[in-house]
Amino acid sequence: MSKKEKKTNVMRILDKASISYDTKSYEVDEENLSGVHAAEELGYDPDMVFKTIVVRGSQTGPVVFCLPSEKELDLKKAARVSGNKSVEMLHVKDLPAVTGYVRGGCSPIGMKKAFPTFIDQSALSHEAVSISAGQRGRQVLLPPSVLADFIHASLEDIVMK
Repeated sequence: MSKKEKKTNVMRILDKASISYDTKSYEVDEENLSGVHAAEELGYDPDMVFKTIVVRGSQTGPVVFCLPSEKELDLKKAARVSGNKSVEMLHVKDLPAVTGYVRGGCSPIGMKKAFPTFIDQSALSHEAVSISAGQRGRQVLLPPSVLADFIHASLEDIVMK
């Protein structure tokens, strides 16, 4: 990290918890805020760059899912693992009010509240996964088991096949 780059809230939270991580920055493309773009910019396998998706559950309210950037969330699986009859994607305009983050910079770490969180089980096939550092163009890299333990997430099969 260069001297001029400030730490994000996610980095401060990880530092406070004495969790080690690596961080990388990349050039943001406002037209393409996808995790696949982040992976390309960083030279990472898209399977190890995890995007954060927030849904509203019919019984639970907001639920957070982290999955590989090029995969799609299976809404039926998401509802089942989260104890909901159904889930629907949280509208992008509601994201900041619910999570404190904007689209393209949403992290499962440091949301306004601790929501039920699920990480796709494929994360365990990687030594480290890359997630948003809470700001567009910034990522943190850490072991998936450390991430899951820290945010009290369950590892589940949540992606479309």
